[in-house]
Amino acid sequence: MEYMDILAAISAVYAIVSMYGTGYILSRFTKPFIENKRGSACIGIAYFATMLLLYLVPIEINVFAVYSLGILSAYLVMCRIDRRNYKQKTFLAATFFSLRWLSAYMTRILTNSVYNIKAVSDAYYIPEKQLLAKILIFGGVELLDRVISLALLGISAGYIVKTYVYKREDMSRKEMFMLIVPSITGMTGYGILIRYQTSSGMSWMEPIYGLYNGLAFLHFGISILTIVVMTVLFQNIKVRQEEKLQNELLATQIDSIERHIRQVESLYQNIRSIRHDMTNHILTLERLYAGNNVAEAMDYGEELKSALSQIAGEIKSGNPVTDVILQELKNEAEKRKIRFQSDFYYPTGTNINAFDVSVILNNALQNAMENARKSEAPYISVLSYHRNHAYMIEISNSFTGNLQWDEERGLPVTSKEKTEGHGYGLSNIRMVARKYAGDIAIDVKDHEFRLSIMLMME
Repeated sequence: MEYMDILAAISAVYAIVSMYGTGYILSRFTKPFIENKRGSACIGIAYFATMLLLYLVPIEINVFAVYSLGILSAYLVMCRIDRRNYKQKTFLAATFFSLRWLSAYMTRILTNSVYNIKAVSDAYYIPEKQLLAKILIFGGVELLDRVISLALLGISAGYIVKTYVYKREDMSRKEMFMLIVPSITGMTGYGILIRYQTSSGMSWMEPIYGLYNGLAFLHFGISILTIVVMTVLFQNIKVRQEEKLQNELLATQIDSIERHIRQVESLYQNIRSIRHDMTNHILTLERLYAGNNVAEAMDYGEELKSALSQIAGEIKSGNPVTDVILQELKNEAEKRKIRFQSDFYYPTGTNINAFDVSVILNNALQNAMENARKSEAPYISVLSYHRNHAYMIEISNSFTGNLQWDEERGLPVTSKEKTEGHGYGLSNIRMVARKYAGDIAIDVKDHEFRLSIMLMME
């Protein structure tokens, strides 16, 4: 085999390995963002197959066009296997495309500088060992180039995946453009530098252009950092926004609980008033019966019973705060023609706080109300019981449709816009449950949504 054939064979093997490695990293990069996890392998395979086909095609094709077609094929497969959130997929494709080019040419500057090291250049030109030295040096430097390039690409892509919190959340057009700008900027600078190098006849190998290579390396590195940092900052802003909205929602719930407490105080005031007048009511009934006015006495008794029922309410859960919440939500359900059934009791004499139970009931029942009203025979059921030291609350409601899950939080994705302060009910319920060393479970079966909350009692 001729010397040049050996070098060409080494280059071909490294090129194919590099294509496969890039496809594998692309598959891992996109996997957390799509629902079909197994389908993520198809994304990497599409990229590798396209690149390999174009590499083997015996016609001249622009390198930039080749890699563009490779990432385009991966993008189309990504959209085919997961038909949603196309703006996010555009961001992923553009970001990976930019990271691949920038990391590759950063590495090329490093590895080409190896050839300018005196020990390497001297060994390269030893006459008696010239052929073997050239093959070993070429193979070693090319291997170093592929390893560093793939490592840099994998680290930068992996860090974006790790810090990108809301992977399943729809990306808006403004968010997409904002996150793509660093990639476009990096690639624009890359194109200008390469164009200048080509037009001026520069060579990466010539030491005279060391300053140019240093500036190019710095630009590529800053571009990669900008892409990663921009994504991280954007996600941090999203996290802070969600925390702010969640705190605002919790503050609203506190106001709601305070309103319920005021209603309880009003209830007790009315009960005390009734109790104060109870002697007069009893005397009135005695006089009516003594005068043989049975019909009038019975009517008077019914009016008194009705007044007491309106004041005390129908629901008796063992705690005045939960009584008021359940009664209020029952009344709201009846107005919406939703069947409401309650077999709830408050665990008195335990470490479980009425305020925490109120947060659970408010959030869970409001969610149930919104979902139940969409069905043809709407209903809501509230049940509580305990097993050993576990206090269980089960809230069921009629349900139509399918659930989409946010795998990062392990909760269903709400259909309401978070900017309106919704979507945090289940998060708040889980937060309360974990305060008592418990958790929540969600089950959807036979057109019924069931939320189970477990709290551990002392």
